[in-house]
Formats: sequence, C-alpha cells, structure tokens
Amino acid sequence: MIEAYHLAKKFKKFEAVKDVTFTAYQGEVLGLLGPNGAGKTTTMRMLSTVVKPSGGTAKIDGYDIRTQKNEVRRRLGILVESAGLYAHSTTREHLRYIGKLHGLSGRSLEARIDYLIDVLEMHEFADRLAKGFSRGMVRKVILGMALIHNPPNIIFDEPTQGLDVVSTRAVRRIISNFKAEGRCIILSTHIMDEVERLCDRVAIVHRGQILETGTPTELIAKYNVDSLESAFVEVIGAEALLEEARREAETKKKKRR
Repeated sequence: MIEAYHLAKKFKKFEAVKDVTFTAYQGEVLGLLGPNGAGKTTTMRMLSTVVKPSGGTAKIDGYDIRTQKNEVRRRLGILVESAGLYAHSTTREHLRYIGKLHGLSGRSLEARIDYLIDVLEMHEFADRLAKGFSRGMVRKVILGMALIHNPPNIIFDEPTQGLDVVSTRAVRRIISNFKAEGRCIILSTHIMDEVERLCDRVAIVHRGQILETGTPTELIAKYNVDSLESAFVEVIGAEALLEEARREAETKKKKRR
C-alpha cells in the first residue's frame, strides 16, 4: 500500500507539488492523471526517496519515505520515463547488476533474471548489448530492473510514452498482470486512453495539487458528462489544456532550432 500525506516540494521559489494526499491499495491501479508540468513526476520521485519532500510525507507498506528509506526501496519498484541503459552491457548484465545492489546473488538471482526475461518477453535480446535497442526494448529492460527484487508496490511514470503500438500493448498487458497478482500500482500519465483501460481509480493532478479522486465512472457521473476526458476538462479547465498545448508547441519549436 502507498499512502501520501500532504506531500509538497518547492524548488527555490517554484512550488512543483503543493499538497498531495492519496492512498493506493494492493490489487488496484491508481492513475495520477494530469497535464505535463502538473507535479506527477516530482511526486513519484518523492515516493521513491530520490527527492526529499519540502513538506508532508508518505508511507510504503507502513514505512516512512523520510526516515526508513532502505525499507521503502525494498518494497517499491519504479519505472521512470527518463531512465536509460549502458550501451555496452547486455540485458542480463543490467538485471544482474541491479539484483546485486538489492542483495540478491547466486541461483536465486539467476532464477529471478530468467523469470523476468520470460515474463517481459525479452528472450530475443536477453544476451545482446543494449546499444541499438528500440525504445520498447529499453523500456522492458528498465521495467525488469525495477522488478528484480520482486516489490509488492510498483510506480509507472509515463510507461508507454513514445512506444509503438506493439510495445504499448505489451506494457499495458504487463501492468494488468501485475494488478492480478495483487500488487499495488500507481500509473502516472497524461494519456486518457491508458487511464480508462487500466485504472480502477483516478486522481486528477493540476498545478501540484490533487483536485479530484474517484473511479472513472464516478467522475463521469459527478460532472454529468459522457467521457473521462470531458470530466478531466471540467476539473482542470479548458484554459489549462490550452496552456499545455502552447507549452508543448514551444518546446517542439526549440528542438527544431
């Protein structure tokens, strides 16, 4: 179980996260849905102990992210959108290295590596160097690294961002399987279709705060609309979406220069 209590993070004068409170339970997928820059990734980084909160705290299976970091890391796996691989290491070598960092060794480690290669369908590139891997391959290896210690709680930060259709379907199938195993899953995304397909409950995040929480059906009924997307627009406002679109267009323009 993952519990956040009034989490906040300030970078100098900028408040990336203002006040985030939620609970995610075993055997469910909680979606953190919000536009880019809403504070989702910063929240995930605080939960994983990478970033220290400016205020509030969180607990992973009862262990506090501020004072019990090692216990938190044992119980949490995280797939982040920005992670990369070592070009001259194989898939197995990546998994083995992270496994050893978690205290695994010998036959138990090798058995776990074989299991993940099987579950994540990585047989074709298990012993290939990571140089030249597709984005889908990279994402699977990073997911394997996040799961090598068999954590009961998993955070996915934009798991299908930039993937092709086949890889996207594979990742979504994996998330559904983990839910069926009774794991606690948080899915941070801005992709509406992904939320509707995978999430039991949704927390709508905007400007560092959770504005609404509920099942997709509850949110649609509450705002008297015909889709989760329409409910989302009602919650955060059309102007906020236009703001995000302008920001993304500006970013793309800068990349072309």
